[in-house]
Amino acid sequence: MRLNELKDIAGANKARTRVGRGIGSGTGKTAGRGVKGQKSRSGVAIKGFEGGQMPLHMRMPKRGFNNPFAKKFNAVRLDRIQDAIDAGRLDAKGVIDAAALVGAKVIRRAKDGVRLVNGSGEFKAKKVTFNVAHASGGALKAIEANGGKVDVIVVEKFVGKKYSPSDA
Repeated sequence: MRLNELKDIAGANKARTRVGRGIGSGTGKTAGRGVKGQKSRSGVAIKGFEGGQMPLHMRMPKRGFNNPFAKKFNAVRLDRIQDAIDAGRLDAKGVIDAAALVGAKVIRRAKDGVRLVNGSGEFKAKKVTFNVAHASGGALKAIEANGGKVDVIVVEKFVGKKYSPSDA
């Protein structure tokens, strides 16, 4: 088989049904929309409309809270970092922080910080220094067992204004 011989399986691409093309087409006159009324016209948006009655989705109580100040962290497993070190993309002798992980393509972008988690693999790198926002207990044990160190940096909670408990 050659590239110029490639073609779709029969019936893979169906032609669009052309509606409103005469009585003999089967979709003529009302074009499959039934008869008269608002829904037979174009530009209808009445998904939750109940004829003027308060719609069900608006009668239901609001639940929960969406924190506008919540921080989004990149959770990184130690086995992913180990793979990057083994492949030579990360330098184990230097400080591993968000910028180094982005450079090594372990994470796509640095959000509000990096959170280390243990994962299922093994972490064998010796004397590695991490500069991250958070590390789980298992990750701390695995790093410190190999003589490494984790420096936890404080992520600013409220951007633009310093927060103190007396403000509350």
